[in-house]
Amino acid sequence: MPARFTALVDSLPATVPFVGPETQERARGRRFRARIGANENSFGPSPKAVATMAAEAAEAWKYCDPENFDLKAAIAAAHGVAPENVMVGEGIDGILGLAVRLVVDPGTPVVTSLGAYPTFNYHVVGFGGRLITVPYRNDREDLEALIAATRREHAPLVYFANPDNPMGTWWDAAYIERLIEELPGDAVLLLDEAYGEFAPDALSPRLDLDDPRVLRLRTFSKAYGLAGIRVGYAIGEKTLIRSFDKIRNHFGVSRISQAGALAAIADTAHVAWVRDEVAAARARIGKIAAENGLVALPSATNFVTLDCGGDGARARRVLEALIARDVFVRMPGVAPQNRAIRIGCGRPEELDVFEAELPAALAAAS
Repeated sequence: MPARFTALVDSLPATVPFVGPETQERARGRRFRARIGANENSFGPSPKAVATMAAEAAEAWKYCDPENFDLKAAIAAAHGVAPENVMVGEGIDGILGLAVRLVVDPGTPVVTSLGAYPTFNYHVVGFGGRLITVPYRNDREDLEALIAATRREHAPLVYFANPDNPMGTWWDAAYIERLIEELPGDAVLLLDEAYGEFAPDALSPRLDLDDPRVLRLRTFSKAYGLAGIRVGYAIGEKTLIRSFDKIRNHFGVSRISQAGALAAIADTAHVAWVRDEVAAARARIGKIAAENGLVALPSATNFVTLDCGGDGARARRVLEALIARDVFVRMPGVAPQNRAIRIGCGRPEELDVFEAELPAALAAAS
């Protein structure tokens, strides 16, 4: 007998929001020489975190702490908040799914930007929500239009990333703070700050932790170089944070992951070093772009978006030509942002490969 799915699940396609480099490598039959397309931190995690995780592996017979007590305390101390204001989950992706589950019924309107982070859309659709999308303006998310759509649609949830993925652009904290004040009282803003550690301090708004309208989302996947262990966290008003205990996977963040993240957040010197390396890589990518007639958009992330000087079809040809030359990159999926490709701030040897292969890729695309 066939499986008996719900009507909603039966209506959905089986999909993965991102095609990983491993999938492409299997199809191609060879590895990439430069893996600079997934916004990973190829400079790697803190050696102290690696050593801690290795030691903790011998204790893997034990379940993890389902309350994430020590890690929550460390995160709270790093941000100057109380542990009751912190929720730890399986990366930002996992927390987004839980946040959607908290408030979205079939047909519930949810606001986001057209072409923004697709995994959020995946969760909204998976719970039967109705996506309301707002176009970018000048390669930045249009905050005023997002708030206006939230009011117009009476949406309980709105998503905004700062700095932005996929463009790398940003808004200053003062502007975000002003618009938070305009949020309806019954709406929640998911403020995705996955790239916050790479950005200037002026980008991160001050939040009133008595205000249940904002959840700040952070991750250990980017600056901390721990994308593979899946740890992220939310900071918000304590009653809103407590509501996640109704639905979260309490054993979702493994014992090894908790130990690695705890060691990583303590190693501030390593994060500072990573920031410097990323800044140098951003500058080099901009130089490579200019030498090849491309325009590098300003970035506050660990990637740089390059305008290929045409439409989505041209950018796709450039991307495919780079992939054919063993350089893994990605591109935005929606016009007009899809005129660009996105280059991760990889190690010098990875950027050497990109620099060597880009001229031929551009020639092939033309």
